[in-house]
Amino acid sequence: MAGAGIVVIFDFDKTIIDCDSDNWVVDALGATELFDQLLPTMPWNSLMDRMMKEVHSQGTTIEDIVAVLKRTPIHPRIIEAIKSAQTLGCELKIVSDANTFFIETILEHHGLRECFSEIHTNPGFVDEQGRLRIFPYHDFTKSSHGCVHPSCPPNMCKGIVIEKIQASISMEEQKKTIIYLGDGLGDFCPSLKLGDGDYVMPRKGFPVWDLICKNRSLVKAHICEWSNGEDLEHVLLHLIPRISIQGNNTSASFGHLYSLDFKSGTMPLPPTTAHEAFPQALHVFINKLISLNQYGFRI
Repeated sequence: MAGAGIVVIFDFDKTIIDCDSDNWVVDALGATELFDQLLPTMPWNSLMDRMMKEVHSQGTTIEDIVAVLKRTPIHPRIIEAIKSAQTLGCELKIVSDANTFFIETILEHHGLRECFSEIHTNPGFVDEQGRLRIFPYHDFTKSSHGCVHPSCPPNMCKGIVIEKIQASISMEEQKKTIIYLGDGLGDFCPSLKLGDGDYVMPRKGFPVWDLICKNRSLVKAHICEWSNGEDLEHVLLHLIPRISIQGNNTSASFGHLYSLDFKSGTMPLPPTTAHEAFPQALHVFINKLISLNQYGFRI
């Protein structure tokens, strides 16, 4: 399959969904004022656990929280991009500072849960009293996760998670290319862990984009910007066949037809729109790959 040698790793908040899931739930449940009051007094994960205790004590049920999560904004093209990437044979993972309950509930609602082989995030589960509990991915009260990069929160260094994923896939027979998508400060450290054969897709105008722009020489991976759901789908589904072609050692033959120079001397893509920047012929190529795969052909 075209994406068999590709691992696509997504952040969740403001990448897959178009908001911060914690803030979305707190605001929708009418708990914003208390949240803002407590925010300066405790770590974020502890605060979210406390907020779930507060809303539970006021009669909010898990079903109420699920209903809020099902209304979380997500661009329809991102849904299609995830499904298409899986259909093309990519392995999909999530590395997020949200929590398992929020992420899995939203993914299941949109029929996406089975698209992902792994979800690395803060634990979130319903206890015996029917209250949602949220804990940090790394218990920083006992020890540091070891990363001193200022963009990493104490409960989770995504760079360390990426290194573990890299170690795991390095043991596989087939060489794998990583595509990493994110938007926030915490997505900068994992971007630095990628090699020169990998790709990072920062959301333009968001914190990780600003950090990459200011530290361009530190990022070895090819940089492919995106701004919204349409951009994400367009860039991602052009990268997959390009990487596949390179992996089959035919890049010399096809490079002049499908050259996508994301890693140029300047950060932005050419002054054309994202859709104008890529050849229409590649749209046909991608659609054929997806169609063949759906009918059982190995591509």
